[in-house]
Amino acid sequence: MTPPRPAPRTASRRSAAAVNKETSEPAKELVIVTGISGAGKASALKAFEDLGYHAVDNLPLELLTEFATLVGKSREIQRAAIVVDIREGQTLDRLPDILKRVKQLLPTRVVFLDAQDAVLVRRYSETRRPHPLRRSETVERSIVEERQLLDPIRNVADTLVDTSNFNVHELRAHIQSRFGQEKKQQRLLVSCLSFGFKNGVPLDADLVFDVRFLPNPHFVPEFRRKTGKDPKVAAYVRGFPQTEEFLGKVTELMLYLLPHYVEEGKSYLTVAFGCTGGQHRSVMMAEEMSKRLRKAGYKVKALHRDMPR
Repeated sequence: MTPPRPAPRTASRRSAAAVNKETSEPAKELVIVTGISGAGKASALKAFEDLGYHAVDNLPLELLTEFATLVGKSREIQRAAIVVDIREGQTLDRLPDILKRVKQLLPTRVVFLDAQDAVLVRRYSETRRPHPLRRSETVERSIVEERQLLDPIRNVADTLVDTSNFNVHELRAHIQSRFGQEKKQQRLLVSCLSFGFKNGVPLDADLVFDVRFLPNPHFVPEFRRKTGKDPKVAAYVRGFPQTEEFLGKVTELMLYLLPHYVEEGKSYLTVAFGCTGGQHRSVMMAEEMSKRLRKAGYKVKALHRDMPR
């Protein structure tokens, strides 16, 4: 009996290269993610999505050739990743033949995820989810049956990934390092955010630095109605030795932390600088830190929550 098919889930994130038509676009590519249930296909698909692939989970096999044709003709979709697995049911044995036709339409890679039986059993035990086949008395027997059904697909796979020793973050990092076209640090977007403590700490801040220890330009009459983006205000704040010392130490800390966040698979990081009102000191700090991190090769944007528009 063919297991019921969940409705397909689609998601699309266009990469920066795909958006900018004036730069070189990534080559057309289709990645088919398949493998043993419980080996991490959903996490792998999410990693491809974060890399800018148009991601489709559980695409019906009969639509694969049509989908490949669409990707090949589309101006919007440069790279796509789809999951095809045991949920396809009895028609899954047609995949090798369909794959031959698909590869004639555009470059295609098959990524097969696997894991040791003991690891798979443990994962099912931890999540308490039933095996998709649901035809055997135990998960162990279902895994054996699934391996037999997927063996022809495994034989035509271009890449085999054993996820036995990967957690979710490590699998994501592995996919990104293997299939990413950008430098690693360019996958992490860092937001340098200024704010005023009187309006509360930003809820989305990952790191918060309090710069209220610096002299406040608010008490200098000529600076009161200006902000930290004004060159004179920035020069005033920078003129104190503790400012340069603080900037140096925070820069050193950030350049130490960011590669670790990248390896962990983090895509977004918000670094917040707070002063009393969010007009002067924090603004200057957010602007300066964004320049320093951008110079180090990271994608950075400066945001100012409480500064007047």
